Amino acid sequence: MSIDPKLDSVKSLFYKEYGEPADVLHITTQAINQPENNQVSVKWLLAPVNPADINTIQGKYPSKPPLPAIPGNEGVGEVIAIGSNVKNLTVGDRVIPNGTNLGTWRTHANYNSDELMKIPKNVGAIEASMLNVNPCTAYRMLKDFVSLTPGDTVIQNGGNSAVGQMVIQLCKTWNYKSVSVVRDRPNIQELKDHLTKLGADEILTEDEIRKTQIFKSKKLPSPKLALNCICGQNALDCLRQLAHGGIMVTYGGMSREPITVPTSALIFKDITLKGFWMTAWTKANMNSKERVNMFTELGTLFQQKKLKAPPHKLIPFCQFQEAVINALNIDGRTGVKYILDMTKS
Repeated sequence: MSIDPKLDSVKSLFYKEYGEPADVLHITTQAINQPENNQVSVKWLLAPVNPADINTIQGKYPSKPPLPAIPGNEGVGEVIAIGSNVKNLTVGDRVIPNGTNLGTWRTHANYNSDELMKIPKNVGAIEASMLNVNPCTAYRMLKDFVSLTPGDTVIQNGGNSAVGQMVIQLCKTWNYKSVSVVRDRPNIQELKDHLTKLGADEILTEDEIRKTQIFKSKKLPSPKLALNCICGQNALDCLRQLAHGGIMVTYGGMSREPITVPTSALIFKDITLKGFWMTAWTKANMNSKERVNMFTELGTLFQQKKLKAPPHKLIPFCQFQEAVINALNIDGRTGVKYILDMTKS
């Protein structure tokens, strides 16, 4: 099945230079041709806006696509045409990027078929659109650093972040105890209720984590694993709760402050600090069975409603500025993930 030889009203966001997204991003209109031999044409439906996308456009991220560039690492699309040699995809399939820097902030595009991954249609569009980054990050950090068993405790900061909410839900699914540290706010009880409903065992503010007795009193076992996306004092307060031989994994730095580690934590508690970057893991494991199994399990958990998308807001593609201005909120209290609706261009 084919489409018209040319789609001449394809819209995309692009930037020619690094800078603040609201200043350097522009909508452009062009045409795409019928897909060639190993290509497929994709109509993008939804594309999340992640902090890493903003940092990339600013030129502050380690992964820098050649300029001019179309941003977007995540999204869900529909195959609308295929080339003559394509065997793994058919028209109507739902797909997500099978890698990084695919440029999903556009309405349509042609790709080599191996640049896309087919997903079940019964995974919701919202959930599918954000499958590549946050659920995978949470999954890998819980799987790859500590051999956790049911009943073990994981502590994290940024518990209300998109990754944080995935960590809470995966811990519940795998029978781990989760303790989440969040920043205080006027509606703190509302947030605590939301995270508890997701499956969190304890939610503590930054002040509460400094005073808590939940580990000393044996209410919960001391954490074997700490997940850090904030850094600064917040990370230190979490690190102090780790059990002997525990590991802290850092995957972000929203406070823009360094991590300070007491000498005693290294010498007497044998604490280990490691870092994690989902992009690097993906590049190293692109064709691995481990990656296939991860997507299969995550897809099943979304279908079973054991994983739910974080609070989100759909933004029409033509109103992209609202999303790019608000997506990188270092205050950390908004708790809304912005998703570009490419069908409203």
